[in-house]
Amino acid sequence: MNIIMIVLIVLGMISQGIFMFAEYKKNWTLAVILKGLASVFFVSLGVWCSTKTAFSMYDKLIIAGLIFGLVGDVCLNLRHVLKKIGDKIFLGGVAAFLVGHIIYLIAVIPSATRIITDVVIGIIIAAVLLFYIFKTMKVKIAFKIFGVFYLGAIIMMTCIAIDAAFAAPVLKNLLFAFGAVLFTASDIVLIFNTFGGEETFPRRITNLSLYYIAQICIALTTMFVA
Repeated sequence: MNIIMIVLIVLGMISQGIFMFAEYKKNWTLAVILKGLASVFFVSLGVWCSTKTAFSMYDKLIIAGLIFGLVGDVCLNLRHVLKKIGDKIFLGGVAAFLVGHIIYLIAVIPSATRIITDVVIGIIIAAVLLFYIFKTMKVKIAFKIFGVFYLGAIIMMTCIAIDAAFAAPVLKNLLFAFGAVLFTASDIVLIFNTFGGEETFPRRITNLSLYYIAQICIALTTMFVA
């Protein structure tokens, strides 16, 4: 890992930390700017790491996924600034993340060996989680529809990423799988914090920290040739 990668990671984490403080203080406009900036750093990390390889189709897919993550980040926080259309912006952010997860899924599928098994396991896990969420939380119908596709996509992606890591336990696959697991954990915390009743700042910090580390891990995978 060279100095530029370290600088991008450190600056991104600093931006993310200041963003958390701005959000806690309900300075929504500043929070949107800082969140976008933090996301620019993990996209830049993915781009920089890919310059160390042949810039493969995998690299292009990962960078595209990171960019959709950036869009999702901005939308999820912009809803606090544009409150009149907040729900629509939130769903737009969820849609951006959904596209990002599908792109990540496409990127990691070639490395998996038991795709049918992964799909079955992913469906079961997603179904159980969605059943619990819908039974215990009050969620609008639009959010339920998006939730089915979103959780299905991220859990499927995580199952296939874990499969790829076991099939070929090289650092690239291990990093991606670790990032995918953290991403899933982050989203589960986000769901319970947003729809599970009273939101708490500690849960929000957990959600944001897991998410950012996940994106960094995924971005770093572009520095490997195979």
